[in-house]
Amino acid sequence: MKPPAVSKTSAFNVSPLDLKEVDAAKWDALLPAANPFISHAFLSALEESGAVSAKTGWWPAHAGVWEGVRLVAALPCYVKSHSWGEYVFDWQWADAWEQASGDYYPKMVSAIPFTPSSGPRLLHAADIDITDVIDVLIPWLEARCGSSWHLLFPQENEEQSWLDAWPKLMQRRSVQYHWHNRGYRDFDDFLSCFTSKRRKEVRRERRKVAEQGFTLRRLSGNEIDLAALRHFYRCYQITYLERGQTGYLPFSFFERVCKRMPQHISLVQALHPQGQWIEDLCDDREEGFTDEYAGATPVAVALFFHDEHQLYGRYWGSEVAADSLHFEVCYYQGIELAIERGYHHFDPGTQGEHKIPRGFEPRFTYSAHWITAPPLRKAIDDFLQEEHRHTEHHLTKAVALLPFKQDFFFKQE
Repeated sequence: MKPPAVSKTSAFNVSPLDLKEVDAAKWDALLPAANPFISHAFLSALEESGAVSAKTGWWPAHAGVWEGVRLVAALPCYVKSHSWGEYVFDWQWADAWEQASGDYYPKMVSAIPFTPSSGPRLLHAADIDITDVIDVLIPWLEARCGSSWHLLFPQENEEQSWLDAWPKLMQRRSVQYHWHNRGYRDFDDFLSCFTSKRRKEVRRERRKVAEQGFTLRRLSGNEIDLAALRHFYRCYQITYLERGQTGYLPFSFFERVCKRMPQHISLVQALHPQGQWIEDLCDDREEGFTDEYAGATPVAVALFFHDEHQLYGRYWGSEVAADSLHFEVCYYQGIELAIERGYHHFDPGTQGEHKIPRGFEPRFTYSAHWITAPPLRKAIDDFLQEEHRHTEHHLTKAVALLPFKQDFFFKQE
């Protein structure tokens, strides 16, 4: 008979972890997979650029778990003075706490700032049991989390490990729409799985982009020069300015990630022949910029991240309003890129039921929440139970709206 496992919790020590003092290789050695957003390069670029700081309401407060002098686990943590940039909305919880004469902020989140993409959150060495790490982290979090602690967009199996170890955690689910590669040879092969009506609609959208004079270009890694990056950032800010806001991320953040992790980044540009239409819209463009593009000007762009198996669509912007251009640049180009490179999964970003008829399937995303005040914890738990029912109903309805032929999912089994 196999002897019972002996917990190593007592051998671990938890202490605050400063990314600036952690060797990037040691941090990345804890990654269970090559997820770009949890990497030292991405997180440190957020801090060094000032995107996350006390000033922006994202105070880094990472936890390191040590076995002697060896770093065996790490949990990204941020003390928050607001709920912006999280994409798991708890404004009502904050209002309820304040109405009860309490202070909801500061709170603590374990998340990737401004990045609603599921992935690993608790990093640990391969020879370390995640349960032992969680056991030692729970009291550390309880003592430092303020009103609450929130684990945002973990992978499902990781969240379950937290729920098993910490029964008072509350699970929350939301829905995103992702594309899955089922061995497609090319984009037409993917469309062959659609009903005739939906297939024609997608082809019509792609044809409209070409008929308006747009061409598409992809740049990867070191092909993304300073001019291309500056244009991207202009478009990125336009997306926010249209809503009366400014983008969360400064230009220096994008400079850093492009320099430090070029193998994880691709850019899709939509170009248009130079003409009065473009010149009128872009008359404040950096002098000499358009001359670099030999008669075609980039006017819209999407920036993608990727690892060995997945593509992540994160940022988009356009200087022009053009029919179907967003769908082409952000979705159809992403699908083509995923097929060509053999990625099995494409996460195009949060929200957007308009993705469903274009072949993006609904799926649950997860978060877990610890609320320190028992009365509010009970009220939130009741709210989440009701929300779960609505979320499940929404996912069921979304599946019924997918564009695939009636026997599509049966064939995949």
